[in-house]
Amino acid sequence: MTRSFLIYILLGMASVNTMVSCKVTKTYQPPGVSTHALYRDQTTTDTATLASMPWEDLFTDTVLVALIKEGLDHNLDLKVAVQKIVEAQALLGQSKAALLPGLSAFGSINPSKQSAAALDFPPGININTKTTLYQFGLSSAWEADIWGKLGSAKRGAFANLLQTDAAKKAIQTQLIADIANNYYTLLALDRELDITTQTLQNRVKDVETVKALKEAAILTGAAVVQSEANRYAAEVAIPDINQGIRETENVIAVLLGRPPGPITRGKLDDQQPVTDLRTGVSSQLLKNRPDVQQAEYAFRRAFENTNIAHAYFYPSFTITASGGFSNLTLKDFFLNSVFYNVVAGLTQPIFNEGINKARLMTAEAQQKEAMYNYQKTVLTAGAEVSNALYSYQSALEKDGARGKQVAALVKAVDYTQQLLRFSSATNYTDVLTSEQSLLAAQLSGVNDRLQQLQAIVNLYRALGGGWR
Repeated sequence: MTRSFLIYILLGMASVNTMVSCKVTKTYQPPGVSTHALYRDQTTTDTATLASMPWEDLFTDTVLVALIKEGLDHNLDLKVAVQKIVEAQALLGQSKAALLPGLSAFGSINPSKQSAAALDFPPGININTKTTLYQFGLSSAWEADIWGKLGSAKRGAFANLLQTDAAKKAIQTQLIADIANNYYTLLALDRELDITTQTLQNRVKDVETVKALKEAAILTGAAVVQSEANRYAAEVAIPDINQGIRETENVIAVLLGRPPGPITRGKLDDQQPVTDLRTGVSSQLLKNRPDVQQAEYAFRRAFENTNIAHAYFYPSFTITASGGFSNLTLKDFFLNSVFYNVVAGLTQPIFNEGINKARLMTAEAQQKEAMYNYQKTVLTAGAEVSNALYSYQSALEKDGARGKQVAALVKAVDYTQQLLRFSSATNYTDVLTSEQSLLAAQLSGVNDRLQQLQAIVNLYRALGGGWR
């Protein structure tokens, strides 16, 4: 290839670069959304937030910390999210490559034969009608990004990469919360099983006591039957609790990426939750919440797709060039056999059955959908913070009253049992009522404790903690 061939290419590229200022695409602007009063009844200017705390510091139970680490290493949803990031990186590389000229090599051997009659040469002239053309060279094609279409595609691919990365972070924060919440549920079920088992043992003794009182003519046979029914009511609850334990263990095992099986765990009473639950200001959710970031990147990608749809209404400018060697004999293949050509062209769509208009309408609608989804995600984030805070405060408010309720019911059971033995003014129905109320209050106390622990986890996730 000669110097003039290269000069033609450089001149063509330079002429196109002077037209780049004619872009029709718009510059991206982040979607505006108000975060005022997003937390509901929470007004603070303190930017310190629970979300900045590493998850290892949030949980004091070493068993739970080990389970979360295992989940982060082996959870299958998280592995899928990582592969989606790899896919997005490949698409970004593909979009970047579209801005560069392509280069390919070609070679051919073209034997041909002409008809002597078709050539119509005068008689007596001997012409070789069989020829073989040998060719080898390089070809290149480049589409100039005059209107910014390819640049928008690259920025859209980059937004897609950021979106997949944010999605992975969102999965990670949700995974930590799911493991912790199910772990606390498991501890609560263990505690409920202990309470119910102890209650069953007490009621077995009650049956023996009531039978003895019947023999002493203090109680009737109805009291014996009631005591036995009360005993069976506690006994029948145990299989349901055991089923809940097994199902919760299996849920945790799946989250950890392991086959269903038993889960090592501590005790509910040993949990020491954090008490400094600062939320920061609501505007911090826009940066702290991965799902909010994911929604914004989705909007950015839709914005660039709209730019691309606009650019389709304008002509595309392409430069194609090829050059190499061409000869009828291999012996003189590299002698005086250089060829080249350069073609520059504009392609303007005139009639394409409304495809460009439909593409633009679709892109604009998808951009609005992404905007509304982003706004909804922000509002949902604020609601989740508000719900978690209120749930935690409610659990604390119930804690003191629940303790007093249980203490009073323990005394009520003791008093009615004593009165049953020594006074005819009390019947077994009073004992039965007080025992059932005590069991219900004890189980409710376990749920109050569970609510407190899970509210902290949910607040941590709602604020955007766990992905750093």
